[in-house]
Amino acid sequence: MFITIPLEPKQISYLKGNGMLLSGEEVIDSYQAGKGNMNVTLKIKTNKRIFVLKQSRPFVVKFPEVPAPLDRIEIELKFYNEINKDNLLACFSPAVLGFDKNAWLLAIEHLDKGGDYLWLYENKNSLNKKVIDLLLTYLKKLHQLPVTDFPINQEMRKLNHQHIFVLPFLPDNGFNLDQIQEGLQDLSTMVKDKPELIEKINLLGERYLKPGDVLIHGDFYPGSWFETEKGLKIIDTEFAFLGEPEFDLAVMLAHLKLSSTAVSELLRIIESYPLKNEILAQYTGVEILRRLFGLAQLPLSLSLEEKKKLATFAINLIMNEKF
Repeated sequence: MFITIPLEPKQISYLKGNGMLLSGEEVIDSYQAGKGNMNVTLKIKTNKRIFVLKQSRPFVVKFPEVPAPLDRIEIELKFYNEINKDNLLACFSPAVLGFDKNAWLLAIEHLDKGGDYLWLYENKNSLNKKVIDLLLTYLKKLHQLPVTDFPINQEMRKLNHQHIFVLPFLPDNGFNLDQIQEGLQDLSTMVKDKPELIEKINLLGERYLKPGDVLIHGDFYPGSWFETEKGLKIIDTEFAFLGEPEFDLAVMLAHLKLSSTAVSELLRIIESYPLKNEILAQYTGVEILRRLFGLAQLPLSLSLEEKKKLATFAINLIMNEKF
């Protein structure tokens, strides 16, 4: 059963039947929660509370032409269950209220008076140092968790692999970048016409697909960081798997750079969480390039010249394998 806006009477009955609605609880309203790319996400307002329903579908909600595994919502549940064993990490997560595998439906706590950090890109804002250090605290603790039995999440990794390491660098990938910004299609040739660069990206993509031994978030960017009256929360964990910690930190570094954070601050972050610098540099560079020239675009307020400088910075990271 797919949930819709507004909820239909049969859907409300279904939620009562599976225990997601409490005894005596009546739905007053339902509306979209955020602008998620992967899943349908609804806020449900009842006579007693507000909570959130997330449902996976056999495709990416923002791009229905892109198929995606249904069990990704169960991966999110298992990630929360795993990290909630640690008191510090549990503080960063919304509470899980229920799960129905028959409908691939997850109920979680509504995060009051909050919002994600996508605004960082729009006005070339730099993230507050305190928030950066909180994000690092989260990553360090997450990557230290003694986790050995977590789903490999291979289908989601294959999906991510295509959109990070493959499609943005194909000459004929079907993306009309000029619809995003006039001239961006021509600019993308600065990466598509470099065989040595493509070879390094392909090798890094193969590395990404290999099994690792550290639980990682898998999509650690400003859309997954959520500020609330209870503090910073980390959400949208359906890309989680056992991999390399460098991937999480690299995604964070890439998006801080895309939002105009100074290189000196990036270096401070790297010094405070030392990992394999060459791998970190390459993952960071690829994440920047795929966000400039791939399908998963960001609300960047950048000129073509600024994007060219970013792409050049990213290419140097990949080719030189160091910051």
